[in-house]
Amino acid sequence: MITVLIVDDDPAVRDGLRTIIDSSPDVRVVAEAWDGHSAVDRARGLLPDIVVMDVQMPGIDGIAATRLLRELPSAPAVLVLSAFGRDDYVARALAAGAVGFLVKDTPPAELLDALRDVAAGHAVFAPAVTGHVIELTTRDAGGAPAEEDPRIAALTDRQVEVLRLLGRGLSNAGIGAELGMTEGTVKSHVTQLMARLGVSNRVEAARIAYRSGLSADEP
Repeated sequence: MITVLIVDDDPAVRDGLRTIIDSSPDVRVVAEAWDGHSAVDRARGLLPDIVVMDVQMPGIDGIAATRLLRELPSAPAVLVLSAFGRDDYVARALAAGAVGFLVKDTPPAELLDALRDVAAGHAVFAPAVTGHVIELTTRDAGGAPAEEDPRIAALTDRQVEVLRLLGRGLSNAGIGAELGMTEGTVKSHVTQLMARLGVSNRVEAARIAYRSGLSADEP
């Protein structure tokens, strides 16, 4: 069972998240908190696997709370869930130790999948912020794009097209619109290409596309 602590200063948001999360038999909300202080207190006592964290809250905000949570002896993974996918929020959340960043209009099924991915040790990011995460991690890893990654040779032509669009930060729906495919078909291609590349999330795959120059001529 994956245990979750919800942190948000809006009771309606907390109620909505609890309803979504508790609808799944393998994920359970163990507590709610309304600011950074209560989040750290409850996490220290209840030891949740994951904290779903808002950014803008009174007192200690979600970024500062994330940093404090990551310093606990039994530190939970922190998944930031914000109304805004602003670049500064993403950068600060990652620097504080968050393992993912989603926006609040993420569909329920995708939120549940994200919680399972985080519990399995993977990073998860909303498509809307993927481009910025690629930029941050590529810059931190050494700057300019490198030569084509040899793992790309294992992909089909269609998977390379999907990877190229991942490198632009497009969502599954956006990729489908570009290539004339259903969102389900795109998801299948993304899953298969990640397996062939040996990566655990779409950001890692998008970095390969970016550093290999697949998206260099795209807007």
